Amino acid sequence: MSSSLSAIAMDLMEAWQATRQHDPQVNISAASRAIGEAQKTQATSLWRPTIVLGATAGVTSAATTVSGAHFSAPAFGESDGVGFGTSVENGSSTRWVLSASQPLINKGRRAQSRQLQIASEVSELEWQIAQQDLILRTAQRYFNVVLLDSKLSVLRAQQKAVDLARAEATDRFSLGDKPITDTHEASARAFALQAQVLATENEWELAKGALTDTTGILNSTVRILPNAAEVPPSKLAPLDQWLTAAIEKNPHLQMMLANVKVAQQEVSKYGALSAITLDLVAQAGRDQLNGNGSYGSASNSATQHMIGLQLSIPLYTGGYRNAKLTELLRLQEKATAQVELTRQQIGQQTRAVWLSMQTGAARLLALTEARKASMARLDATRLGRQVGDRTTLDLLQAENDASASDLALLQARIELLLNQLQLHALCGQLDEQQIGLVNAMLQH
Repeated sequence: MSSSLSAIAMDLMEAWQATRQHDPQVNISAASRAIGEAQKTQATSLWRPTIVLGATAGVTSAATTVSGAHFSAPAFGESDGVGFGTSVENGSSTRWVLSASQPLINKGRRAQSRQLQIASEVSELEWQIAQQDLILRTAQRYFNVVLLDSKLSVLRAQQKAVDLARAEATDRFSLGDKPITDTHEASARAFALQAQVLATENEWELAKGALTDTTGILNSTVRILPNAAEVPPSKLAPLDQWLTAAIEKNPHLQMMLANVKVAQQEVSKYGALSAITLDLVAQAGRDQLNGNGSYGSASNSATQHMIGLQLSIPLYTGGYRNAKLTELLRLQEKATAQVELTRQQIGQQTRAVWLSMQTGAARLLALTEARKASMARLDATRLGRQVGDRTTLDLLQAENDASASDLALLQARIELLLNQLQLHALCGQLDEQQIGLVNAMLQH
C-alpha cells in the first residue's frame, strides 16, 4: 500500500503551487474578494444622482364636472354659477415622466455607504484568512504524509526484525538453547506489529487522499525530510514584538473591529437627526387623453416641469426608531466585547506558539540525544542477547524504543516548522514567501 517508485515526488512548495491551481477554496475566496470590489462601487454610487424614466399607455375612461364656476371671456362678459363637463369613454391615454434625484443630506445613506466600504475591506480580510488557512492546511496534510511515510517504514522494518527474531527464537528453542517464552514473546510482538502496520496503512491512505484532494495530483509522494538532526529555526524576535504584530495585523481581529464599525454606522442610521433627508429633485412629464364621450370628441393634456428641494422629516413612527436604536446600541456593545475576547485569544495563541518555537531547538537537541542513547542501548542489547545477558523481549523493546525516538524526533521537527507558519499566520504575515522559507529548510 506504500507509494510506488514511479510516483511523482514533490516538495512543500510544489504541493502549495498545485493547491493554488486545484483547491476549490481558491475560487471561493477569489469570488468573495470580487464581491468586495462590487460593494466598494455600490458605496460610491449611493451619492450619485438617480434618473428614472417612466411611461404608460392604455385605454382610459374619464369624466369631470365643474359647477358654480366663474366664467369670463372677451365678447361674452362674465357669468357666475357656470358649470362645465367633459367625458371620454374608452379613450387612448399616454403618460411619461422623467425624474431625477440627488441626495444632499442623508445620514442614513451616508452610514449605508460607509458600511459597504467596510464590507469591501472585510472581503479582503476574508481572502487573506482563506489564503493563510489554505497554506496551513496544505502544510499540515503534507507533513502528515511525511510523518506517516516514516512511521510506516519504521513499523515495517520492526516487523521484519521481529519476524527474524521469532524465527531465530523458534530455531533455538528447537535446539533447546532458548526457553519457549522467547518464542511466545516474539510471536506476540509480531502480531501486535502486524495490527499496527494495518492501522497505519489505513491512516496513510487517508492522509494521501487528503493531500490529493488539496493538490489534485494523483500518485504523488512527498520528499523525505533531510537526515540532519535539527531544522534550523529562524531567529525569533522578542515575544512583545510578535504580540504587538498580532494585535495590530491579525486578520480575524481586524474583522471583529470591522464588525464594530458596521454596528456604529448602523446606530447612526437611527439617531435623532438621521431621519431628516434633503434631496435635489427635478421632474418633467406629460399626460395625454384622447377619445369620445357624452359631449363629443375630447382631448385632455397636461405638461409639467419642476426643479427644487425635497425635505423629509418623519414626525412619528410609533416608537419603532427608538426601539431599534436601543437594539443596535446593545449589538454594538456585544461587538465591542467580542473584539476584546478575540484580542485575548489571539494573544494567548501567539504566546503559546512563540514559547513552543522558543523551546523548539532545545527540544530537538534533547530528542537527538535521546535517539543517540536509544541507538546505543539497542546495540548493547543486541550484544547482550548474543551472549545470553538479554532476552528476546529486551531486544524487541530496545528496537521499539529506538524506532519511537526516531519518530518523536521527526514529529518535533514537523511541529517546529508548522509552529513557524502558525506564528506568521497569527500576525497576518503568512504568504508564499513563508512557504518558500520553510521549504528551503527541508532541503538541508
